[in-house]
Amino acid sequence: MSDKVWLITGAGSGLGRALAEAAAGAGDRVVATARRPEALDDLVRAHPRQVVPVRLDVTDHEAIRTTVANVVAEEGRIDVLVNNAGRTHVGAVEETTDAELRDLFEVHVFGPAALIRAVLPHMRARGEGAIVQMSSLGGQLSFAGFSAFSATKFALEGLSEALDDEVKEFGIRVLIVEPGSFRTNLLRGYTESRRTEVYAESSGKTRRFIDVRDGQQPGDPAKAAAAILTALEAAETPLRLPLGGDAVDGIIAHLDEVRVGVELWEKVSRETDLDR
Repeated sequence: MSDKVWLITGAGSGLGRALAEAAAGAGDRVVATARRPEALDDLVRAHPRQVVPVRLDVTDHEAIRTTVANVVAEEGRIDVLVNNAGRTHVGAVEETTDAELRDLFEVHVFGPAALIRAVLPHMRARGEGAIVQMSSLGGQLSFAGFSAFSATKFALEGLSEALDDEVKEFGIRVLIVEPGSFRTNLLRGYTESRRTEVYAESSGKTRRFIDVRDGQQPGDPAKAAAAILTALEAAETPLRLPLGGDAVDGIIAHLDEVRVGVELWEKVSRETDLDR
């Protein structure tokens, strides 16, 4: 695809911003969305012919349908949808309220699902398109304090894996991006559940780690964006794309751990089949 039309959520900062800059720099048309469109002002100034700023809260499903319809009407198509809008949340399972968990699912799962449903009829009609799902290293593994965040990213990955199997026959590709720690403001604006002393040495350690990690992340957002563009241009776009050495190492170690556990209990597991 050349001269593509992108719809990127959460483009005001972080990897969404880096991806918008890379796509615009490549000469593509970018519909960049953010809850606060003023966050896109300098991006528009840098790429006045390529970037169209749009206000969008991904928890507002009526606004999602309107935005997609407007983009298709004005641009003629959507070649790439990037579900990037999101935030970090920290808290132990017992500390996390129903409202906090539901709010995070609204942003990371239900919003992307609504956007997918809105764009798919247009992509299917054209017989091509790509859907980029911004997951995380936390979409493959989790640890104390990241239960809610990982729950949403695990859900997003399960949805995306099924989606890929459903739409590939229509020429539509799905790319799940699993970044590790990148130097963005994602950690700066994290939300958290009420702190308790009970989990001071588990989720509390995660909070303390995040507080000192901001500004020290090893990942380069511009390189991440370039890698995503490379994957989309490949003859065979991968279903999953871990980004950063920490993501690759963490996922490989986790997969090895899962395999060891399955093999250790394989005999017991297989004996649960009906006798023949």
